[in-house]
Amino acid sequence: MARIPFGVSRFDGQIGGGAPEGSVVLLAGGAGAGAREFLYTSAVFNGLRETDPDLFDLHYGSLAPDAVPPDEVHYVSFSASGDDVHREISFTMEEEIVEAGLDGVTFQDLSPEYFQLSPVPREWYVGEHRTITDLGTGEERRTVIRAFADYLDEHAVDSLVVVDSLTDIVGDDRGERSWADVVYLLKGLRKVTRQWGGLVLLHLSRNAVTDEQFGELMSCVDGTVQFDWETGGNERVRTMFIQEFRGVLGQLEEEDIIRFETEIHEAGFDVSNVRKIH
Repeated sequence: MARIPFGVSRFDGQIGGGAPEGSVVLLAGGAGAGAREFLYTSAVFNGLRETDPDLFDLHYGSLAPDAVPPDEVHYVSFSASGDDVHREISFTMEEEIVEAGLDGVTFQDLSPEYFQLSPVPREWYVGEHRTITDLGTGEERRTVIRAFADYLDEHAVDSLVVVDSLTDIVGDDRGERSWADVVYLLKGLRKVTRQWGGLVLLHLSRNAVTDEQFGELMSCVDGTVQFDWETGGNERVRTMFIQEFRGVLGQLEEEDIIRFETEIHEAGFDVSNVRKIH
C-alpha cells in the first residue's frame, strides 16, 4: 500500500513512509503538547518538498521507497485567516522554512460560513460590512459543514488536507450543529477519502470533548495520534502515541514501539526518542 508522508521525518521512517493513502487521521492533544505543531509541520514540509527540494532534503531527507507525496497540500481553517496561521506557524518554525513551505500550500478560510450565524460583526471576519446586495445572495447561506464538504470535493483527491480545527466544529454551544452532524461528517469523510486516495489530518483539542465523545470520534477515523505532557522529576517531556491506526499500529506493535518522545525546534515537530517494550 502506498504511503502519504506526514512530513515528520523520524516518524515517517518508523511507519514505512507515512500514512496509508486514503486515511483520515485525528491528531488530539492538550495545549502545547504537540498536536497543532505536528499539523503545522506536516503542511509546511509537504509544501516544501515541491517548492524547495534542497531545503526539504536538508531538514527531512529522502522519502521512503513506498512513500508517494501528495499532488497538492491544502490547509483548511474554520476561524482563522491565512495571515493569522502564517504568523502562528512562524512562532514555531524557522522563517526560511515557513516561507518556502507555505508557498506550496493552498489556504482556505471558512470564517464567513463559520461565523455567519454568530453575533460576531461581519467586518471582523471578512473585513467589510454586509450590504443590501449581500442579503439577496445565497453565497453565505451554506452551513460550514456544507462549505467544508464542497471544498474537499473539489480539492482533496490525491491531496494532503490539514484541518484546523475539528475543535471549532464540535465546540458548538449555540446548538447550530448537533453532535450527530459531527459524527456523520467524520463517517462520511472516512468513506469518501478511501476513494480520493489522499490524507486528511484533523486537529482536535482533547479537552473539548468528553471521553465518550472522544471514543466515538476515534471509531469514525482510520487513525488516532495522541499528544501528551509527561512530568518526571524536574523534566517535562512531550510524548506521542498511536491508540489505533489502520495499517500502522500493527507495524509498531511488531517492533515493540509503545510511545514516542517528541520535541519542537526550528524545523518544527520531531521525534527525539522511541520507547519500546523491553
